[in-house]
Amino acid sequence: MSTVHIIGLGKVGELVARLASDAGFEVRGFDGQDRTALGLPFPTGIVDAEDPASIGAALTGADAVISCLPFHLNLAIAEVAHERQVHYFDLTEDVPTTARVRQMAKSGTDVVLAPQCGLAPGLIGIIGASLTAQFARVRSIELKVGALPQNPVGLLGYAFNWSSEGVVNEYLNDCEVVRSGVRQLVPAMTELERVVIGGNEFEAALTSGGLGTMCETYEGDVQRLDYKTLRYPGHFEQMRFFFDELGLRERRELAGQILVDAKPPVDSDVVYLHAAVGGVLRDDAPDAPGQPFRKEYVRAYYPQEIDGRTWRAISWTTAASAVAVVEMVRAGTLPRSGFIPQESICFEQFLATTNGARFAGLKTP
Repeated sequence: MSTVHIIGLGKVGELVARLASDAGFEVRGFDGQDRTALGLPFPTGIVDAEDPASIGAALTGADAVISCLPFHLNLAIAEVAHERQVHYFDLTEDVPTTARVRQMAKSGTDVVLAPQCGLAPGLIGIIGASLTAQFARVRSIELKVGALPQNPVGLLGYAFNWSSEGVVNEYLNDCEVVRSGVRQLVPAMTELERVVIGGNEFEAALTSGGLGTMCETYEGDVQRLDYKTLRYPGHFEQMRFFFDELGLRERRELAGQILVDAKPPVDSDVVYLHAAVGGVLRDDAPDAPGQPFRKEYVRAYYPQEIDGRTWRAISWTTAASAVAVVEMVRAGTLPRSGFIPQESICFEQFLATTNGARFAGLKTP
C-alpha cells in the first residue's frame, strides 16, 4: 500500500494528506472545489462526493482512500472503495455508516474497511482497550474526550472547531452503553458527572457514537462501559434548554447553523483524553498483583506546529490518529483485509508509527 487518496480537504483533510505524505505515502487530494490556489505539496482534483462515477474516477490508481468528509457523505465513498477493492478509512462517529461498512466487510473483501479512525471513536478506544490488558477481570471501562477552547467565554464555554452536524448528532442520538454486562441504549446528555483534570473542573455527559463497536466487543465481559464528552461546567444545562425548550431538537440543520454562528472556531483549543479501567489486576501486574485497581490514562493536547504551520489540537490529534492506523496496515501490524475495530489496535504499535509518535511523551496535565 503506497498510494493514498484523501477525499475532503477541509479543516482536517488537508492535514491528513500532509501527514500521509510525510509518512512516505504517495498522496493525492480531492475536494468539492478547486484547491490548486492553496499551493498544497501534492496534486489535487475535484470530486462530486454524491456521484459514484466521480468518486470512482477519484479512486483511480489509489491503494487506499481516507474519507475526511461530513458523516453523511462517507457511505458513498465506502461503497465505491469496496466495489473497486481500495482500502477504506474514515473519521466518522456515525453509527449507521459504520454498520453498513461492517456489512460490506462480511460480504467478503480483500481490502481493509476501517471507519472511525479519529479521536472518539478511534484513539480513545485504542487507549481504553490497551488498559484492559493489565487486568485479569475488568469491571468498568470509562472513556471521555473533550475538544474545548482554552479560554472559554459565555454560558456555553464552547467553540465549534469540529463539525456542527457531528456535535448535534452526538448530543441528540441515543447512546449505546453496557450496564450490568448488557448492551442498551440510553438518552444523550444524561448521567452528568463532575471531572477534575490537572486542577481544572469539567462536567461530562453521555454522547453518542464515541464507542464505535466497543459495546459489542465487551458485552458480557464488563459490567459498565460508556463514553462521555467533557465540557466546562454548565454547558449541558444550556444545551438542553437550547434543544428542548427552544424546540430545536427536530430542526438539526438550523440548530447547527445557530450554534456555529454563536460559537465559531478558535485557534487556541485543547483536547482532553481521559480513559479509566477498573477491575482486578493480573497476578503479574507490577502495581497491585491480583488486587482491585483502577488504571487511568489522562492527557491534554494543545496546538502543534507541523511543517511550519500551527494546527489546532483537534485537527492534528484527529489527523495523526487516522494516518497512524493507515501506517499500521501498510506495515502489517494490522490485518490487510476485513473490518478493523479500533479496540483491536495495539496502542504500543500505534505509538511506534510516524504519526502515532506525535502522542508519545506527552504527560498528564
